[in-house]
Amino acid sequence: MLKNLTIKNYALIKELEISPDPGLNIITGETGAGKSIMLGALGLLMGNRADVKALFSADEKCVVEGTFDLSGRALEKFFEEKDIDYDTTTLIRREVAPTGKSRAFVNDQPVTLDVLKELGDRLMDIHSQHDTLLLASSTFQLDLLDLYARNQALYREFSERYSAFRKIEKACHELISRADLLRKEFDYNSFLLGELNALAPEKTDQAALEEELQVLENAEEIKRRLSAAYESLNYPEMPALQLLKDGVQALSAIAELSERYSQLRDRLNSSLIELQDISQELEVENTRVETDDTRLEVVQDTLSNLYKLQKKHQVDTTAGLIELKNELALKVDTVLNLSEEIEKLENERKAAEEAATEAAQKLSESRKSHSLRLQNEITALLTDLGIPNAVFEIGLQDKPLAADGADAVTFRFSANKGGAPKPLKEVASGGEFSRVMLALKYILAQKTQLPTIIFDEIDTGISGEVAVKVGNLLRDMARSLQVLAITHLPQIAGKGTSHFYVYKDDAEEKTVSRMKKLTEDERINEIAVMIGGQNPSPSAMNSARELLNL
Repeated sequence: MLKNLTIKNYALIKELEISPDPGLNIITGETGAGKSIMLGALGLLMGNRADVKALFSADEKCVVEGTFDLSGRALEKFFEEKDIDYDTTTLIRREVAPTGKSRAFVNDQPVTLDVLKELGDRLMDIHSQHDTLLLASSTFQLDLLDLYARNQALYREFSERYSAFRKIEKACHELISRADLLRKEFDYNSFLLGELNALAPEKTDQAALEEELQVLENAEEIKRRLSAAYESLNYPEMPALQLLKDGVQALSAIAELSERYSQLRDRLNSSLIELQDISQELEVENTRVETDDTRLEVVQDTLSNLYKLQKKHQVDTTAGLIELKNELALKVDTVLNLSEEIEKLENERKAAEEAATEAAQKLSESRKSHSLRLQNEITALLTDLGIPNAVFEIGLQDKPLAADGADAVTFRFSANKGGAPKPLKEVASGGEFSRVMLALKYILAQKTQLPTIIFDEIDTGISGEVAVKVGNLLRDMARSLQVLAITHLPQIAGKGTSHFYVYKDDAEEKTVSRMKKLTEDERINEIAVMIGGQNPSPSAMNSARELLNL
């Protein structure tokens, strides 16, 4: 229940504070005086979007505070889940800075707007004229039916299963689309992979092949040069090896005479050994080099294919070709395995759809079982509200599975005897719409057990005795919950347990909206003004007293 509301720097309100009664609080005032501004401020406490254009003074922040009595609301678990300190007297505050930045607090702890909205939905229901327009929407009608049937748990179960189904369905569609694309590329990828498999780049040493090609292409010249080098060491009249041997012998003869001669002999002997080794390697290399046209052609073809594929795939090394080959192999294998993967995912999709359908059926059964009861209760209330021949029906039709279940709902209405009920939006007048909405709110308020409900001109399109009946219904609602009603009808105003008057004050430089709680005499005068205009007659004053049961 709302115990106190403070509004600062919002719209036409410079500063305002009210403390509503637990029962039926009536709010009246001139058109444009700012009656609905309070609803906008309360909307901020319920997590609605803030707009800096609504600031009274653009240089100061807007602050809206609401003190709520949570006794008996069983909200301790909600506060615990959101990590907020719980108190039966809870303070909710919303601040909007001139920069547009908005902050929200619950018991002086900062909270997100999502948390604020969740809490606000548990504390208040604000009915505006926009809600009456929404009543024509099938989605809104379905929400109302679910509220009446208390389908929250069933709806939550269905939503979870439906979300899981849609997630798998999306994955399945994406995989099928990917498979179609990959299948279109399959032949081409297989051809490219065949080229690379034929080359076997992982077994190809490009540098070794290029060196072998150089040798094969110059084999005769290489053999000639190797032979010449070998012969220069072994076959001339004075072979280099023999000359070195002679030199070693000569120095050996005098090596004992001086350490220097011994060192020279050793150095010359080392050179002899090195040249002997070189001579042997020249002989071996010469035997290795052969003119092999067949091998030359193989190496040339291999390198030609290698260079061609490197150029084709814009890589510079065999490592790049190996990486490409692995990628192509993965794509080809993926296509070959896709059918199995799609079948597996399709089975999961079917199972998820069956689970969602099962949950939707439970939801449908609950909706159908409660729809008849609700339509009978609404029809009875409409009769009490001055539509004696009212017929209200709730039609439910099957529809393909969607986010809100498998039901399409249509509220049908007829106000005239013998008239066939038609969709509400096609036949109901403004006053009838208002009474249907009030009847729904009256019934749902008992189901949802909200502590506070606020009506913004629920009396649109009605007058006379019907207005009295609407006032009685509001008064009856106020026996079990707090009701705030903005009205322009004296019949409804007279039913309030307290009465607030909204007016404009032009005494300052800028017009401001103010609100005050009326005394008994002020209430009589205000209702008399509502009946007979300014300067009400004694008859209007008496009527006002009569409406107030004085």
